[in-house]
Amino acid sequence: MGDVAAKIKVMPNSPDVDLDDLQDRLEAVLPEGAKIRGFERDDVAFGLVALLPTVIVPDGAGGTEAVEEAFSQVEAVESVAVENVGRL
Repeated sequence: MGDVAAKIKVMPNSPDVDLDDLQDRLEAVLPEGAKIRGFERDDVAFGLVALLPTVIVPDGAGGTEAVEEAFSQVEAVESVAVENVGRL
């Protein structure tokens, strides 16, 4: 099996969230076998900026579900949504 790249939109719960710290916390909770290839930032509105990590996961059962669940448990995360998925 190959790998899958998924761009995931992580919305912080406040414009006051330190995005660099949030990135570190997201990297720290990655499930085994997953890795982050990079982060983008997306200005949403009223000073709120979403993080868009590109996550590489093995192409198997469950896909990005474990990553989504781990990200949603991080403090200061309001929501997690998969934006785009593709095979490598």
